[in-house]
Amino acid sequence: MSTQTKPTVAAKVKNQFSFKKIMTGSDLSRRRLPLMCATSDNPGPVVWLTACSHGDEVSGIVVIQEVFRHIRRRLLRGCVQAFPLMNPLGFESGMRHITLSGEDLNRSFPGSATGSLGERIAHKIFETIIKTEPDLVVDFHNDWIESIPYVLIDHDPGKQYNKAYRKAIHAAQRAGLCMIVDEEEVHKSLSFNLLLRDVPALTFELGKPNIVSESYVTYGLEAVWNILAELDMIAPRSEPFRYPLPAGYAHDTLLRYSDKPYGAKTGIIRFLAKPGDVVKTGQPLAKIVNAFGRSQETMTAIEDGIVLGHSDSSVAFPGVPIMAFGVAEKRDVFAKESAKESAKESAMESKPRNEK
Repeated sequence: MSTQTKPTVAAKVKNQFSFKKIMTGSDLSRRRLPLMCATSDNPGPVVWLTACSHGDEVSGIVVIQEVFRHIRRRLLRGCVQAFPLMNPLGFESGMRHITLSGEDLNRSFPGSATGSLGERIAHKIFETIIKTEPDLVVDFHNDWIESIPYVLIDHDPGKQYNKAYRKAIHAAQRAGLCMIVDEEEVHKSLSFNLLLRDVPALTFELGKPNIVSESYVTYGLEAVWNILAELDMIAPRSEPFRYPLPAGYAHDTLLRYSDKPYGAKTGIIRFLAKPGDVVKTGQPLAKIVNAFGRSQETMTAIEDGIVLGHSDSSVAFPGVPIMAFGVAEKRDVFAKESAKESAKESAMESKPRNEK
């Protein structure tokens, strides 16, 4: 965070809406990506917001719209930019993937100017963001229909990217949501590739897909507000937003993502735990019954954790996940170490140059 005097009154804010061309149709119509930008007269951090890389994940679009509506006269310094609709082709048909090519846009980064359609769109987005040298990128997604909102942090990309990773964790700790660390590396996602370019990046998972959930839009808006306030880009709320978590689960504690246990039977799922519940090892999670209602299997928790969400389907198959959990691990120790390192860096930055 800057050690300069914090602005308390919003300077003039310039708001721009434009487009990035992605392709021209056979009828010469243009397909474009909407681009939003709010810039304060006072210099400061650059923050990017992105949404709808999966065409059926729509809440993030409205979160971005609401962020821009709320900061248009309140931005104290810096710049907020956004791609609110990264996959217009999938969005218009209600499909997760790019309909023309069947590609998953969030598995196409950093992209290529001469690659597949998905890679070309990813390249356009990625290079536009990178050129601005952002301080943070927040990518919005949706999870299962029945799920709680949370911040998803990528799997640790390695020691050489530790500074960007620590900054991402620091931002996540300020969001006011449950913090989850992915257990696998998603090599071609937007957020992971940004970390590989030393750009702090986070993913917000905001509940059900396909429709706009107004309550989750509010959660997303307030979480972004917390982060912008931490960067002194806007004035903080009198009471910062905190999503209500169960006792024993703090907003600044990192939890590991897990989708286990997997079932061994096919049948109808009867859930015994709901999103937001705390479960203990050995606790029944769901019953699998056959067409006559006879029990085939009772699935039990293999670790203590908090239920993040459960499957959109009522059908269980062997080896297919039906629930997701946030599991406490030693990663919170890393979070504390990251906080110490960030404090150390801030102290170094506040010293005159000849004292470093």
